[in-house]
Order: sequence, then C-alpha cells, then structure tokens
Amino acid sequence: MLDYGLLERLCKADAPSGFEEEVREIVISEIKDYADEITVDNMGNVLVFKKGRATPKKKLLLSAHMDEVGFIVTDIKSDGTLKFASVGGINDTAVFAKQVKVGKNKISGVVNAKPIHLSSADERKKVPPMDSLCIDIGAKDRKDAENYISLGDMITFDSPFENKNGTIISKAIDDRFGCLVLIEMIKSDLPFDMYFGFVVQEEIGLRGAKAAAYTVNPDCAIVVEATTAADVPFAEDEKRVCLVGGGAVVSHMDRSTIYDKEYYKIAMSANTKTQTKTMIAGGNDAGAIHCSRNGVRTIAVSVPCRYIHSSSSLASVDDMESVLEVVRYTAEKILSE
Repeated sequence: MLDYGLLERLCKADAPSGFEEEVREIVISEIKDYADEITVDNMGNVLVFKKGRATPKKKLLLSAHMDEVGFIVTDIKSDGTLKFASVGGINDTAVFAKQVKVGKNKISGVVNAKPIHLSSADERKKVPPMDSLCIDIGAKDRKDAENYISLGDMITFDSPFENKNGTIISKAIDDRFGCLVLIEMIKSDLPFDMYFGFVVQEEIGLRGAKAAAYTVNPDCAIVVEATTAADVPFAEDEKRVCLVGGGAVVSHMDRSTIYDKEYYKIAMSANTKTQTKTMIAGGNDAGAIHCSRNGVRTIAVSVPCRYIHSSSSLASVDDMESVLEVVRYTAEKILSE
C-alpha cells in the first residue's frame, strides 16, 4: 500500500516549475538508502538507478515530474500589491479569491480583483481575467512589500491536504502522486534493474524529461501521472474523459504522444481496475521521452483527478493503488520479454 503520509508531505511542498528544490529534497531523503545510484543533473532532475534481481535486455525508465502549476511575481505596485503571471496551464476560474503563498518565506496572500460594488453589471457576470488580478499580502506600500517579496519569487496555492473516506483533496496531486509511485518502486524488491527520473519543468513544456531521457537513453519508458477526470454533473458521455473510481487510466493518444500499442495492451491486462481516456486531450512527459534520440517505446499510466491544476484537486485512493499495480505489472512484463 502506498504511503499517504508521504503523499501529504509531497503535496504540501511548494515547487512550481523552476522551483523544485523542496520536492527534490524529499525525494532524495526517501530513496537514498534504497537506490544504487542517484544523480542530480544541471536542470535539477533526479536520475536514479536501482538494481533488481536480474539485468534485463532492455533499459526501462520510469518517469514522474516534481513541479506543479503556480505563479511568478512580475511587478510590485505602489500600493504594495503584486502583479503575477501563471507558471503552467491554470484556468482563470481557478485563481480569483484563492489564498496563496509567496516566495521562499511563504508569505500569505490572497488573489484580489475589483470589488463587486465597483464592478459594472456586465463585469459581475464574467470571470476576471488573470492579468486584471493582484495578490494582496497586507503590505502598506511598495517599500513595505519589498521587505518580504522580490520580483521573480514563486507563488503557490495555499490549501490543505485532506484524506478522508477514500478520497484525497489537495493541490499538486499532479504529479506528486507520480513521484510517490516511483519512490515506492525504488523502495521495493525489483525483479529487474530499472531507471527512474524525477523530472523538472513538465508544466511549462516537458523540459526536464527531454534532458533526462537523453541522459538515460532508455529503450522503453513508463510515465506515471495524474490526468483530467471530468466526471461532473455538467459533462456527459465521452466528455467525461475518465472517471474517479474507474481505476488506472491508460491512453491510446493525447496531444503530445501516440502511445505504444503493445504496451497499452499489457497495461490494460493488469489484474486491477483500468480505464481508457475517451478524449484526445492533455499531454505529459511522454511527449518528450518517446521521441528522444532514436525513439523510446512509451506508455503513460495515470490517476484520474478532478479539478486538476487548481488549489483543490480530487482523486481516489483506490485509483492510486490501481496505478501502482499497473505500473509494477507493466514494468515486469516489458522487461521480461
């Protein structure tokens, strides 16, 4: 069974793209007594080799990304509020009135907008665009704010981690869950030698995975992820994409990858609940890994997650356990061929 206390530590860590240090420290502290080799490359990827009971003919890379979506400070206004830009894909609807943490000192703030009594009737009906918003940290003016904040500081959602009745609600399930699965694999007795990549900057263009795949030079890869579940009341049929409670998600294709057809069949044959995405949507580090060097046979196994890229993503513990089983099964089948 997965360590959900560790998942809480991973999710509560603040690590938007380019600021992955907190998660990297947790990962290394958890695996240092189990891994045979650990390397941190120039981008900040953690590359790991773990010996198994046998050395396979093929080199398998299991990959998960350490970063989360977030924001970055772009300006400090004369009144002490902060202008910001998104780091990764965040919908405007997920931002307004949210509590956030700013900078390494994790200064508390709230995302504000024009007060309702100053808004026109038309403005009240619309979601305020992100570029119209500011973050209020309670500073008196720019000089006061500069005592705590600098341009370029990271910003993350400030939200609790809840694990109740088989459901987890938290920020950053994408992809701290994938990191949790890789840590569990490294701590376990592996049937074959395997390579692992805890990679950076997925949310802004799969950048860490590109470097990691080039370095490891694998023959095959399994990307462990969280993916969008839209099984909500106002979505029907295929627009639901995948279902929370429906098991591990294995895709034929997304916007960055056409997955290996044989590996898809292997993953779907695992003795646990599995499902397929019903829309061609999203993407992940497989998009960079599968076309590295002379090509890498790749599959992605994901946990379905509602409200992804928000302050409060929702996923099922049963689905998480299914993902772990599918990843273990698929890795062993691939390497035993």
